Amino acid sequence: MLHVLKNNWPNYLIEAWALGMFMLSATFFAGLLGLPGWPGHGIEDPFVRRLLMGLAMGLTAVGLIYSGWGRRSGAHMNPAFTLTFLFLKKIDRRNAIWYILFQCLGGAAAMLLFKSLFPAFVAAPEVNYVQTQPGMLGVAGAFVAEALISFGLVLTVLYSSNFEKTAPYTGVFAGCLVMLYITIEDPFSGMSMNPARTLASAVAAGNFMHFWIYLTAPLIGMLGAAKVWKVWICRKAEFRCGYHG
Repeated sequence: MLHVLKNNWPNYLIEAWALGMFMLSATFFAGLLGLPGWPGHGIEDPFVRRLLMGLAMGLTAVGLIYSGWGRRSGAHMNPAFTLTFLFLKKIDRRNAIWYILFQCLGGAAAMLLFKSLFPAFVAAPEVNYVQTQPGMLGVAGAFVAEALISFGLVLTVLYSSNFEKTAPYTGVFAGCLVMLYITIEDPFSGMSMNPARTLASAVAAGNFMHFWIYLTAPLIGMLGAAKVWKVWICRKAEFRCGYHG
């Protein structure tokens, strides 16, 4: 394990940096669009506010994925995604462990840093540590919604990355789904798809209520998509059945 860390530590630090930047972006834009006196506070339509938040976070995701550092590590930024790659044998077990550890540390460190520097901003009700919590359909609805959107993300990534013409745009498709999910799905679960993303907010807020949903549902959805990919789709000759990130 230590030998792997010594050889690949830049990739692990990139994963920490990437999720940390994603969390900082989410926190900043939540304040920008919600806090009194900030530009987005006057937007009364919640759909429009979610659309703008989705656009901001979709662009953040695309920027991180296509950055030089993101290209180097693959920009997983998500333990459930990394475990899905492990299932598909696109990453080995030791690398997967370090990826997941640094993703969790990077997200939590970013939120704790933001909290220490701007406590009133991060703790304001309109920002609320950008926590992900069950919404209008309760716990069951949040669980199902998280599993479904995670399933859709991974299946889209696998489809796109295995066509020569669409493979270069896989990150764009992922960013578009982030935008769409925040706009439409956010009222049901807060739109996480990412255990480390939810963990980062929970650590900063000191609130782990319902964390199990965001730990299990994304993994179930993503592994389900990978299983569908391997069993039903990879039989078709036109697919190379691999992920090229």
